[in-house]
Amino acid sequence: MLADAQSYNDIYGTTNNPWDLRRSPGGSSGGEAATLAAGLSALGAGSDIAGSLRNPAHYCGVYGHKPSWGLISTRGHAPPGIMTPTDISVVGPMARYAEDLDLALRALAGPDLLQRTAWRVELPPPRRRRLGEFRVAVSASSPLCRIDTSVSDLFDRAINAIVRAGATVDDAARPGRADEEHHRLFILLLRAATASRMRDEDFARQQEIAATLTDDDFSDRAAVARGATLLHRAWGNANEARTKLRYTWHEFFKRFDVLLTPVAATAAFPHNHNPNRDERTVSVNGKAVPYAEQLFFAGLASLSYLPATAAPIGLTGEGLPVALQIIGPEGEDPTTIEFARLLAAEIGGFVPPPAYAARGDARA
Repeated sequence: MLADAQSYNDIYGTTNNPWDLRRSPGGSSGGEAATLAAGLSALGAGSDIAGSLRNPAHYCGVYGHKPSWGLISTRGHAPPGIMTPTDISVVGPMARYAEDLDLALRALAGPDLLQRTAWRVELPPPRRRRLGEFRVAVSASSPLCRIDTSVSDLFDRAINAIVRAGATVDDAARPGRADEEHHRLFILLLRAATASRMRDEDFARQQEIAATLTDDDFSDRAAVARGATLLHRAWGNANEARTKLRYTWHEFFKRFDVLLTPVAATAAFPHNHNPNRDERTVSVNGKAVPYAEQLFFAGLASLSYLPATAAPIGLTGEGLPVALQIIGPEGEDPTTIEFARLLAAEIGGFVPPPAYAARGDARA
């Protein structure tokens, strides 16, 4: 149900990363990212509730844009018969070039059928037209998501290039809510949102699990059960906290144009199909860390409906692509995409995987 950082299922099997077939291309839109990176298509689309556009773009070396929530209709992106949009979840474009993201966004953005009579989408222009004009906030790490040096070295190199271009950079600015508090709110509302996709028997199982939980259980299993069985009053309180946070972000983006973060802790990781996600790990600086830590940086944008663009910034020593995340003010999607375009002009952008370089450029 599009809820993993990998792409595999019993019908179609496992999707591999074109940079290294032993590794995941990300998920849930891993097939789209792999197809783009391999030069088999020029433009794609995917979904994102907790990084499912941004992670595959990062792992496969392409661009992915998570739009502001509600900017692009999600009608049709659901199991048969489901019409209600899912909270936090969006659909957005993927491409090998930031310019193509912008083109696709403008083609896709618009009100759904029910709002079309009165509503129009009028995307604002990017806030800046030169990289050196941007006011940039940077959040390079968090105790909740340790970053491998292979990723942080490339991230730091990109930030240094942005500084050299003349941009104002602040690596201490934050929107005013502690990382742990923000992440718990995100996970609670995320799991509440994905519960709407559950079958009746799966929901009943989550109710059984929730009844056994202790207050100090913060496992992924516990987080799913708590969010899935949240009473509506409790959801309303959490949504109120989220709405206040959206206003906090609004004030934050009066001082800054974009916030830059890593996309994930590592480059593409080896396939791991262990059905118990609490047992899955990724290797960060030689140490096994929980698989679920990958959700932290995705949540910074997802929780508050902010646009975020994943943009490639280079290759690790193992020859695997890495991206950074460009978060912008709600409704100002062209700003993050333009920043990605300008950054590519400064440090380079998409490069094809070696095995597919001979295909040439399939850009439309």
